[in-house]
Amino acid sequence: MIERNLFIFLIGFLVAGLLSPLMLSLSKKLKARQTILHYVKEHEAKNGTPTMGGLIFIVACALVCLCFLWQDFTLGIITIAVMLAYGLLGFLDDFLKVHYKQNLGLRAYQKIIGQVGIAVIIAVFAYNSNLVGTSIFIPFTSISIDIGFWIIPLIIFVYLAVVNSVNLLDGLDGLCSGVSFVYLLSFACVMLIYSNLPQVDISQWQNLIQISFAMAGCLLAYFILNCYPARIFMGDTGSLALGGLIATLAVFTGLELYIPILGIPYVVTALSDIIQVLYYKKTKKRVFLMAPLHHHFQKKGVNESKIVTIYIISTMVVCLITITLILYFGGIV
Repeated sequence: MIERNLFIFLIGFLVAGLLSPLMLSLSKKLKARQTILHYVKEHEAKNGTPTMGGLIFIVACALVCLCFLWQDFTLGIITIAVMLAYGLLGFLDDFLKVHYKQNLGLRAYQKIIGQVGIAVIIAVFAYNSNLVGTSIFIPFTSISIDIGFWIIPLIIFVYLAVVNSVNLLDGLDGLCSGVSFVYLLSFACVMLIYSNLPQVDISQWQNLIQISFAMAGCLLAYFILNCYPARIFMGDTGSLALGGLIATLAVFTGLELYIPILGIPYVVTALSDIIQVLYYKKTKKRVFLMAPLHHHFQKKGVNESKIVTIYIISTMVVCLITITLILYFGGIV
């Protein structure tokens, strides 16, 4: 099983690598260029960079997964469908930005309606499906608890939190793609560990593990174009699709509580933005020079590449510690 997953990881890397120059060329021909927010002075030189690069890893991952899914592929197909649904929502946002040559796409309420709509459908499906159920695992243990109807609001919250956190993290060259690569590879390892439990439907989980490995491979190839200086941005097309995929993998495995542990950069990014907004509304003062937190560091004069490197390494360390604790104290293997 491990050999198959590594093979899929490599295939994902190769397919995304082949699609990268094609997508970059197509973006330039269609003049799909990003308009940078006027108040982010450090990014003025990035104005006009091709966007919608998320299509590279979305298409590559979908192609690879559809070719390699095992027989019991119900959850695998739905996972890909959810990724595409959130990707389509992001694409509409990017299209409007490109068409009107400004950084304002869909209204905030329109994006939220779309996000909630997809999340509600998956939440109701999970609640009524024997393939998912209403149980969630307690981190670092083999214990799962059944929360019944409360799984529905939990799933909706998970989708909204993850999708928007991933979207907020996409603010520096290679930041979101680099961190998400590490997260997905680590989450795949956690799924592999938990797949040894008797209550797990291994035939369904195999496909979810493969999807995680495939997307990790696709992101690694995309990172080559997206690292500083970025030749193409993933846009909301990529970040919303990526967030949708990450949330779905957790929801379908009952491993939702591992998201804030393995994905600590997502949490820090979202919290810094929330704190900034709430504090400013109350005091008209700012906690950070600019939110999210990575922009605060940038305003402090820290090099963009250094910020990205620190985020990626920090994610690696946290993920390694988490996996080690599961192996030694989880009583799973």
